[in-house]
Order: sequence, then C-alpha cells, then structure tokens
Amino acid sequence: MLIWFETHFAVLLGMILALVAIANLLRKRRSPTSLIAWLLVIVLLPYIGVPLFLMLGGRKMKRIAESKSKIKLNERQILPLERASIIDRGLRACGIPAATSGNRMELCLTGEDAYRKLVEMIEGAKRSIYIAIFIFAEDEVGFNILERLCRKASQGIKVRLLLDGVGSLKTSYTFLEPLVSCGGRYEFFMPVFRRPLRGRTNLRNHRKIVIIDECRAWAGGQNIADEYIGPVPKDERWKDLSFVVQGPAVVSFMELFRSDWLFASDEDLPLHPEAVCANLDDNGVLQVVPSGPDLVHDGLYEAILSSVFAARKRMWLATPYFVPDEALNQSLVIAAHRGVDVRIIVPEKSNHPMADVVRSGYLREIQAAGGTIMMYTGEMLHAKVMLMDDTLAMIGSANFDLRSLFLNYEVATFIYSTQEIMAIKKWLENISDNTVLGIKKAGMLRSLFEGVAQIISPQV
Repeated sequence: MLIWFETHFAVLLGMILALVAIANLLRKRRSPTSLIAWLLVIVLLPYIGVPLFLMLGGRKMKRIAESKSKIKLNERQILPLERASIIDRGLRACGIPAATSGNRMELCLTGEDAYRKLVEMIEGAKRSIYIAIFIFAEDEVGFNILERLCRKASQGIKVRLLLDGVGSLKTSYTFLEPLVSCGGRYEFFMPVFRRPLRGRTNLRNHRKIVIIDECRAWAGGQNIADEYIGPVPKDERWKDLSFVVQGPAVVSFMELFRSDWLFASDEDLPLHPEAVCANLDDNGVLQVVPSGPDLVHDGLYEAILSSVFAARKRMWLATPYFVPDEALNQSLVIAAHRGVDVRIIVPEKSNHPMADVVRSGYLREIQAAGGTIMMYTGEMLHAKVMLMDDTLAMIGSANFDLRSLFLNYEVATFIYSTQEIMAIKKWLENISDNTVLGIKKAGMLRSLFEGVAQIISPQV
C-alpha cells in the first residue's frame, strides 16, 4: 500500500511540476524551435526536464531587470533624432541609449595590439580600473595582467574585477586573492553553485569591458587569456577584433559596468561624467547596445534583424558560431534573393563541434539563395562583426547564435561614422583572403543529424 501511494504521489508531483513548467514556458516569448524542444523534454522526461528548465530555461528575468539600474547618458551629446539612422531610432524605441558623436575609436587588429593597448591603459590609470570579462585565465597573460592590477591597487587606485561564474569557472580564488590583499576587489557574476535552481544558471555575463579612469574603454570580443591576447605573436592565437574608445560612448560602458557590478557585489560605484574627455574633436558616431535578461526588449536582436532588411548593397557577418533563429536566417535568405552581397564568414572548424554541425543547414540555405559562405582557414576566428552597406558596422561580444541573442548578457557597439566603418570593412576583406568558399552538400544521414542538432541547440 505504501509503495502504491508513493508511486502515485511521485506521478502526481511530476505532472504538477510539468504543468507549472509548461505554463511558465508558454508565458515567455521564445522561438518556435526552442518552445517545441522544451515542451518535448518536459512532457516526455518530466523528472529530468523540469529541473533542467529551472536551471537553464530562464530568459527574461523581471526581478533582475527591476533590481538593476538604468543606463543613462549625457543628453547634450546625443545625436539629434533628425540625424539618427533607422537602426538608431529603433534602438531608442527599445530603451537603448542613443548614438553619440564626438568619439575617438581605435581598432585593435591583432591579439598583440589588444594586449599592448590593454597594458598601456592599465599602466596609465590614475583613479580607477573597472573590468568585466567572461574569461580571466590562470595562464601567462592572466598572471601578467593580474600582477599589474595588484600593483595599481596597492597604489590606491580603485580596481574592480567582475568575472563570469561559468566563463571563469577554472579561475581559482587563490589566484585572485592577491588582488584583495592589495586593496582591490573581485566578484563572480552569478556563481554556478550558488542557488542553481533560481533560473539563472544559463544566463551568463559574456561582456568584455575595461574602463580606465571613466574616460577610456576597451571592448570587443576578446577575453584575458593567452589564446586571445599576448605580447608576442603565436600561431595558435585566435583571430579577433577589439577597440579602444574615448568620448561620450564611455559613459554608456561605465553605466553598464556599474549596473552589473552593483548586481554582483552590492557596491554602488560613483559615476563622474565629467571625467569623460569632452573636448575631443573626432567625429566618431557610436551607440553602445547592451542586451540580456535584465532588459525588457531584445533590442540587439531586433537591430541586427532590421539591419539585414535595410541592407541594399552588402551584409557581411563574421562570427565563430552561426546558429540563428528562423527569422534571422530567413532575413538573410531574402536579402540574398534581393541581390544584396550576403557574406557569412565562420571558422572552418570552431572550438565547438556541435555548433559547427548546427550551423550547416542554415548556411546551405543562405548559399542556395545566392549568399557567399566563407570558411576561415587560419587560427580560430572568434570576432563578432557585422557590416551593412557603407553606413553601419557592429563589433561586440555577441555571437550570431541563440545563446548570445536571447540568453547572455552581451554588449555590442554600433558604428555609424564613415572612417570607422571603412576600417572595419578593410579588416573583413583582409580575413576574407584567408578563406575557402562554400559549404558542401549534405547526404541523407548528415542532414538527419543536423536536423536533430538544430532541435537540441536552443537548450544548450
């Protein structure tokens, strides 16, 4: 009798949990593929699917959004609405700070350039060093940067280091402790083993931002690890792109860091907008575009989608992982049908084999529509770059995949000024020289495997 009761109670409990999870799932905006995948797991394997959904299924977190501070901007430096592009206007409607003029931007074309600039900025710091990074590795580069941060902290400079709980999972407290001893501070954003069933485990802070004295920022796609940056060239170093910026755009980066740091540490950092170099005579027009569970709208995704539909001459994308939703992939297919020069540059082999499998079907659709697929044959391509015509470029931390577009905390910078756009165009043309064209046709078994992988991909 007891066994009968326990069995029925377990079945009833499983049904209730599954119904609660399904109700929660249906209330939130998701792609059809993601929705179907979660429904199948929850219904067919409730005792596995429900706990997985609690850990990995969260996306837009209202409580998190309400607990994080809003990003502000000095309105005197906002680009007037009549001069704003349609992408800028759409982003403003989503609550994203407007584009600003008067910025000075310098691209870091190699990992060595990025390392040199990062070291130069840290060594030149007079008041503060704020870093938000996905990976801070315990390797030669990590030790070198940490040693410099410790030295600066011991000089009385405010050093704050924010690491992601998953990206820097291998970064030990022992490694970071010298920073605290010297007067600095570090925090992990959403540690993995702290309340994992609160729906946050799958929401990672993938942003890469370094802010010095609140007047210079370093951002892009690179982490602090030897495979990304370093003092001397290495054959195995990944191909990536970052930049250094001065001007009013730094205020947006600073506000973004303050919001993330307050959430992770409960320390409210002061903001000194007067620290921004306001007398720059440069004409760089930039817009800092965050995305993540703490924002009501998917502004970054909507801006990318709008850019594809707005393209008239070219739409070039470089990304390590190409796993779009159906809408974004179809927009690229339509652009190719319209005669737009659609180019997708991806690594021939990335560091995630499953992503390479999932991308194949999407890339073949674009290729069949007239788009050009370019497989980068050099070191791992890790840059996340978009170029629309000669009027818009984007560099950031977000990959063109479902995780970056809908789950992670990300940040991208949209560039509207000609000089900077042309520099990014040239960089894309240079890496295109090291590619092979086209993706091969798939046999029946390969197509079946890719189809199954596409169903699973929204959950990983």
